[in-house]
Amino acid sequence: MKNIVYFDLETQRSADEVGGWDYINKMGMSLGVTYGTARGEYAIYGEAHVNELLADLQRADLVVGFNVLRFDYEVLHAYTPFDLTQLPTLDLMVDLADKLKHRLKLDALATATFGFEKTADGMQALTWFKEGRLLDIAEYCCYDVKITKLVHEYGQQHKQVFYHNKFGRKLSVAVNW
Repeated sequence: MKNIVYFDLETQRSADEVGGWDYINKMGMSLGVTYGTARGEYAIYGEAHVNELLADLQRADLVVGFNVLRFDYEVLHAYTPFDLTQLPTLDLMVDLADKLKHRLKLDALATATFGFEKTADGMQALTWFKEGRLLDIAEYCCYDVKITKLVHEYGQQHKQVFYHNKFGRKLSVAVNW
Protein backbone atom coordinates (compact mmCIF):
# COMPACT_ATOMS: atom_id res chain seq x y z
CA MET A 1 0.00 0.00 0.00
CA LYS A 2 1.30 3.44 -0.94
CA ASN A 3 1.92 5.63 2.09
CA ILE A 4 0.58 9.09 1.30
CA VAL A 5 1.30 11.50 4.14
CA TYR A 6 -0.89 14.59 4.26
CA PHE A 7 0.81 17.37 6.18
CA ASP A 8 0.37 20.85 7.64
CA LEU A 9 1.99 22.86 10.41
CA GLU A 10 1.45 26.06 12.32
CA THR A 11 4.09 28.45 13.59
CA GLN A 12 5.03 30.25 16.78
CA ARG A 13 5.76 33.60 15.13
CA SER A 14 4.45 35.59 12.17
CA ALA A 15 6.45 36.90 9.22
CA ASP A 16 6.33 40.38 10.79
CA GLU A 17 7.81 39.05 14.03
CA VAL A 18 10.83 37.49 12.29
CA GLY A 19 11.66 40.29 9.85
CA GLY A 20 9.59 39.28 6.83
CA TRP A 21 8.84 36.38 4.50
CA ASP A 22 12.53 35.87 3.74
CA TYR A 23 12.93 34.47 7.27
CA ILE A 24 10.30 31.72 7.34
CA ASN A 25 12.86 29.39 8.92
CA LYS A 26 12.84 31.63 12.03
CA MET A 27 9.08 31.30 12.65
CA GLY A 28 9.35 28.10 14.72
CA MET A 29 6.86 25.25 14.57
CA SER A 30 4.11 25.29 17.17
CA LEU A 31 2.46 22.07 15.96
CA GLY A 32 2.65 19.82 12.95
CA VAL A 33 0.01 17.31 11.89
CA THR A 34 0.16 14.39 9.50
CA TYR A 35 -2.32 11.84 8.29
CA GLY A 36 -0.65 8.73 6.91
CA THR A 37 -2.62 6.38 4.69
CA ALA A 38 -0.43 3.44 5.76
CA ARG A 39 -1.39 3.87 9.41
CA GLY A 40 -4.85 5.34 8.74
CA GLU A 41 -4.67 7.95 11.47
CA TYR A 42 -3.54 11.43 12.40
CA ALA A 43 -0.37 12.22 14.30
CA ILE A 44 0.21 15.51 16.12
CA TYR A 45 3.75 16.72 16.79
CA GLY A 46 4.82 19.51 19.10
CA GLU A 47 8.16 21.24 18.63
CA ALA A 48 9.84 18.82 21.06
CA HIS A 49 8.89 15.96 18.69
CA VAL A 50 9.87 17.60 15.41
CA ASN A 51 12.35 14.78 14.67
CA GLU A 52 9.47 12.29 14.73
CA LEU A 53 7.56 14.51 12.31
CA LEU A 54 10.58 14.67 10.01
CA ALA A 55 10.89 10.87 10.12
CA ASP A 56 7.17 10.54 9.30
CA LEU A 57 7.62 12.76 6.24
CA GLN A 58 10.75 10.90 5.13
CA ARG A 59 8.92 7.54 5.30
CA ALA A 60 6.22 8.79 2.93
CA ASP A 61 5.92 7.54 -0.62
CA LEU A 62 4.31 10.94 -1.29
CA VAL A 63 3.84 14.00 0.93
CA VAL A 64 0.76 16.03 0.02
CA GLY A 65 0.21 19.51 1.38
CA PHE A 66 -0.88 23.02 0.56
CA ASN A 67 1.97 25.54 0.22
CA VAL A 68 4.36 23.07 1.85
CA LEU A 69 7.28 23.71 -0.51
CA ARG A 70 7.51 27.44 0.16
CA PHE A 71 6.23 27.54 3.73
CA ASP A 72 6.01 24.37 5.83
CA TYR A 73 9.28 22.87 4.60
CA GLU A 74 11.03 26.21 5.12
CA VAL A 75 9.84 26.30 8.73
CA LEU A 76 11.15 22.75 9.21
CA HIS A 77 14.52 23.55 7.63
CA ALA A 78 15.41 25.25 10.91
CA TYR A 79 15.30 21.81 12.55
CA THR A 80 17.18 19.67 10.02
CA PRO A 81 20.06 19.85 7.55
CA PHE A 82 18.06 17.61 5.19
CA ASP A 83 16.62 19.37 2.13
CA LEU A 84 12.95 18.50 2.49
CA THR A 85 12.21 19.64 -1.05
CA GLN A 86 13.93 16.41 -2.13
CA LEU A 87 11.04 14.40 -0.68
CA PRO A 88 8.43 13.18 -3.18
CA THR A 89 5.94 16.01 -2.69
CA LEU A 90 2.71 17.17 -4.25
CA ASP A 91 2.09 20.77 -3.25
CA LEU A 92 -1.53 21.31 -4.26
CA MET A 93 -1.21 25.10 -4.18
CA VAL A 94 1.84 25.07 -6.47
CA ASP A 95 0.28 22.56 -8.86
CA LEU A 96 -2.91 24.61 -9.16
CA ALA A 97 -1.02 27.92 -9.43
CA ASP A 98 0.99 26.48 -12.33
CA LYS A 99 -2.27 25.64 -14.12
CA LEU A 100 -4.22 28.80 -13.25
CA LYS A 101 -1.35 31.33 -13.20
CA HIS A 102 -2.52 32.60 -9.82
CA ARG A 103 -2.57 31.26 -6.28
CA LEU A 104 -5.63 29.86 -4.59
CA LYS A 105 -6.39 29.55 -0.91
CA LEU A 106 -7.31 26.18 0.53
CA ASP A 107 -10.59 27.71 1.67
CA ALA A 108 -11.51 28.60 -1.95
CA LEU A 109 -11.19 24.92 -2.84
CA ALA A 110 -13.02 23.63 0.25
CA THR A 111 -16.01 25.92 -0.12
CA ALA A 112 -16.42 25.38 -3.88
CA THR A 113 -15.74 21.62 -3.90
CA PHE A 114 -17.41 20.57 -0.64
CA GLY A 115 -19.46 23.50 0.64
CA PHE A 116 -17.63 23.92 3.94
CA GLU A 117 -15.02 26.37 5.20
CA LYS A 118 -11.84 26.16 7.20
CA THR A 119 -12.34 26.56 10.94
CA ALA A 120 -9.73 29.31 11.44
CA ASP A 121 -6.58 30.72 9.87
CA GLY A 122 -2.88 30.94 10.57
CA MET A 123 -3.15 34.27 12.35
CA GLN A 124 -5.69 32.81 14.78
CA ALA A 125 -3.32 29.88 15.37
CA LEU A 126 -0.56 32.37 16.28
CA THR A 127 -2.83 33.96 18.86
CA TRP A 128 -3.69 30.54 20.27
CA PHE A 129 0.00 29.69 20.53
CA LYS A 130 0.71 32.85 22.51
CA GLU A 131 -2.23 31.95 24.79
CA GLY A 132 -0.95 28.38 25.24
CA ARG A 133 -4.01 26.91 23.52
CA LEU A 134 -2.23 24.03 21.77
CA LEU A 135 -5.35 21.86 21.66
CA ASP A 136 -7.12 24.52 19.57
CA ILE A 137 -4.13 24.63 17.20
CA ALA A 138 -4.13 20.83 16.94
CA GLU A 139 -7.84 20.75 16.10
CA TYR A 140 -7.47 23.48 13.48
CA CYS A 141 -4.36 21.91 11.94
CA CYS A 142 -5.99 18.44 11.83
CA TYR A 143 -8.96 19.97 10.04
CA ASP A 144 -6.67 21.60 7.45
CA VAL A 145 -4.96 18.25 6.89
CA LYS A 146 -8.38 16.65 6.44
CA ILE A 147 -9.40 19.30 3.89
CA THR A 148 -6.12 18.80 2.02
CA LYS A 149 -6.72 15.05 1.98
CA LEU A 150 -10.30 15.47 0.76
CA VAL A 151 -9.29 17.89 -2.01
CA HIS A 152 -6.51 15.55 -3.15
CA GLU A 153 -8.75 12.49 -3.13
CA TYR A 154 -11.54 14.35 -4.94
CA GLY A 155 -9.08 15.48 -7.60
CA GLN A 156 -7.74 11.94 -8.01
CA GLN A 157 -11.23 10.52 -8.42
CA HIS A 158 -12.85 13.25 -10.54
CA LYS A 159 -9.77 14.66 -12.35
CA GLN A 160 -10.87 18.16 -11.38
CA VAL A 161 -11.47 20.35 -8.36
CA PHE A 162 -13.58 23.45 -7.93
CA TYR A 163 -12.71 26.87 -6.59
CA HIS A 164 -14.28 30.28 -6.24
CA ASN A 165 -12.54 33.06 -8.13
CA LYS A 166 -12.15 36.57 -6.69
CA PHE A 167 -15.62 37.48 -8.00
CA GLY A 168 -17.23 34.52 -6.20
CA ARG A 169 -17.86 32.51 -9.38
CA LYS A 170 -17.49 28.75 -9.05
CA LEU A 171 -15.00 27.39 -11.59
CA SER A 172 -13.27 24.06 -12.14
CA VAL A 173 -9.68 23.19 -12.92
CA ALA A 174 -8.48 19.89 -14.36
CA VAL A 175 -5.93 18.00 -12.28
CA ASN A 176 -3.88 14.87 -12.79
CA TRP A 177 -3.12 13.73 -9.27
